[in-house]
Amino acid sequence: MAETTTLARPYAKAAFEVALQDSSLDQWSQTLGLAAAITSQESVASVLKDPSLSSEQIAESFLAVCGDDLSDKGRNFIRLLAENKRLVLLPEVSALYEILKANQERSVEVEITTAFEISSYIAKKLADSLKSRLEREINLATTVDQSLLGGAVIRAGDTVIDSSVRGKLSKLAETMNS
Repeated sequence: MAETTTLARPYAKAAFEVALQDSSLDQWSQTLGLAAAITSQESVASVLKDPSLSSEQIAESFLAVCGDDLSDKGRNFIRLLAENKRLVLLPEVSALYEILKANQERSVEVEITTAFEISSYIAKKLADSLKSRLEREINLATTVDQSLLGGAVIRAGDTVIDSSVRGKLSKLAETMNS
């Protein structure tokens, strides 16, 4: 996994720089998302790995699947990835691009997992609290996991706040076994 991230990072940064210069962050986000989704299709993945096809043939086949949904710069980006045999990295490139975009826009995806459904009022209060703590715009998603027993687990990027009953019981058991 780390190797694919290392290989994908320069392409994500390059796409981000172009998007930033052209003020087209959202368009590039859509382009990379579409290309990543296409790459993950089994039939497309087999074509990408076919050694009998040239990089030009692979790029043209890929672009034909994309149709008219890509800009000229997006098409050139796909051709560059094909030429360097990096089209299989598109899902990772897209994910890294989204991180760069979120940092630029000073926003963060936050997932709150609770044992029970929370009201929109509580979700808003949590989002406001996290916004002031993280100093970023919050894109909030909530899920329910009854195995938590109570409390919540909050994931914001690489930050995890576990205040669930299950988490506290696990910590207690770990302490008692030490």
